[in-house]
Amino acid sequence: MATVIDLSGRVVLVTGGTRGIGAGIARGFLGAGAEVVTCARRPPDRPVEAAGRRARFLPADVRDPDAVDGLLARVRHEHGRLDTLVNNAGGSPYRLLDEGGATRHARVVELNLLAPLTVSLAAYEVMRRQPDGGSVVMIGSVSGTRPSPGTAAYGAAKAGLASLARSMAVEWAPRVRVNTLVVGMVRTERSHLHYGDGDGVAAVGRTVPLGRLAEPADIGDACVFLASDCAAYITGAALQIHGGGERPAFLDAATVNH
Repeated sequence: MATVIDLSGRVVLVTGGTRGIGAGIARGFLGAGAEVVTCARRPPDRPVEAAGRRARFLPADVRDPDAVDGLLARVRHEHGRLDTLVNNAGGSPYRLLDEGGATRHARVVELNLLAPLTVSLAAYEVMRRQPDGGSVVMIGSVSGTRPSPGTAAYGAAKAGLASLARSMAVEWAPRVRVNTLVVGMVRTERSHLHYGDGDGVAAVGRTVPLGRLAEPADIGDACVFLASDCAAYITGAALQIHGGGERPAFLDAATVNH
């Protein structure tokens, strides 16, 4: 993507950008020439690097409004601007609804819906004062578009995130664009926790029409596109990054040959 889109001079903040999908997003922006700041509660095990460049890490808990305000103030003071925010921080353990209790499920909603709202509001205060505004990319999930047993609160939060992004896009236009990536299954260093060993990951990948799970770089490339001038007329959109989605179960259950 860096050979196609040049984001030199732009400043990007990626929440949860120290591993997995977030690190892939950060590397995508580094490859496109942007200055990249990542945040998380803990520093990465190793620096996030690409194209001979390194992302900067700042510690912050995105669920804490005071910490978020401090983070954005620091980004603005030390970098002078913020062009793109990628709300990537999120996730959920597997927990059936009747096993977790309301408080635990509420924490999942807090991380996956309220925290992106908090960070977006703080970022907007920076972007709206800039002559060329900025953009926000929400990292959504297919879990927000279909039943999500075992991660129901996560799916509900991601559905809410997509709705929030559409409203933000209307309220903040034309200064700030807001879009959502609806992400399917992605192969990361933690994939084995969800899909089993290498054979399990490959078997799950074969259920996707494109024949594989996404790589973090696939998500990073889509984020770079949405942040770039190539997407200057795209806001309030939900771009599906899921390799064609899931094969309908009834096709495998049907006994009629076609």
